[in-house]
Amino acid sequence: MSRRGDKSPKPDPAQQEMTLTEHLAELRMRIIRAGLAIMVGGVVVMALYDHILSWMLRPYADLCRSEPPSFCGQSLDPATGKVVLFNLDPIEGLTTRLKVSFYGGLVLALPVVLWQIWRFVVPALHKTERRYAMGFVLSSILLFLFGCAIAFYTLNPALKFMISWAGQDTTPAFQVQAYIRLVGLMCLAFGVGFIIPVLLVFLELIRVITPRQLLRAWRYALVIIFFVAAVITPSGDPISLIALAIPMTILYFVAIFVGWIFQRARGKRERNAEVES
Repeated sequence: MSRRGDKSPKPDPAQQEMTLTEHLAELRMRIIRAGLAIMVGGVVVMALYDHILSWMLRPYADLCRSEPPSFCGQSLDPATGKVVLFNLDPIEGLTTRLKVSFYGGLVLALPVVLWQIWRFVVPALHKTERRYAMGFVLSSILLFLFGCAIAFYTLNPALKFMISWAGQDTTPAFQVQAYIRLVGLMCLAFGVGFIIPVLLVFLELIRVITPRQLLRAWRYALVIIFFVAAVITPSGDPISLIALAIPMTILYFVAIFVGWIFQRARGKRERNAEVES
């Protein structure tokens, strides 16, 4: 029998084994929370849809103003000097608005989504690995947004390249859905490409790979990076490929350096633990 004044230490919930039913219940809770965050973000984006569409058209509008009027063809309104997009389907405007609202809501809810993913994975990690949660979430968000920004600012030369190579007998008349899909896929490709180094650091942290292995494989990594950049870039132009591949290469070596710092810190902790024991 235990005494009334005794207080036994409470076990760490993250270290307790969960049944399959408990895992599924937690997964459902995380999905519901992420879904609600995306829904709220989608409502905000839908309310600001006209402003967002005008912002997404800015690279194309700047390109049309810097080129002769015939360069953009029917996409340039000669009366107002503004760029216009076309709906070729009665429901295209509605479906495009819904798609933009969903993907925009996903971007706005990205901090919540990443946090819910991390919190679901956390129980499988050690205590020393769980404390890096906020750093991984914040770095993933910042790198994703940085990738989207680079994609947006390289859209102007990418569009110029694609229109120039379309041929003299063609006239640009872009659909609103096709243009928004191009911008969205460009942001997604660059954003995901910039998050890959965070995944490498995570794999180094849990000892799946080591910084030494990544450094030895740098030649193969460069080939893979340029191949991946060529595949995931939706425009397929060399400007976007280079704009994605070069930062990914730099971030690859940054991931090796960060992993090396973690490895040294872990080795120091392990040596101190051996000395104390």
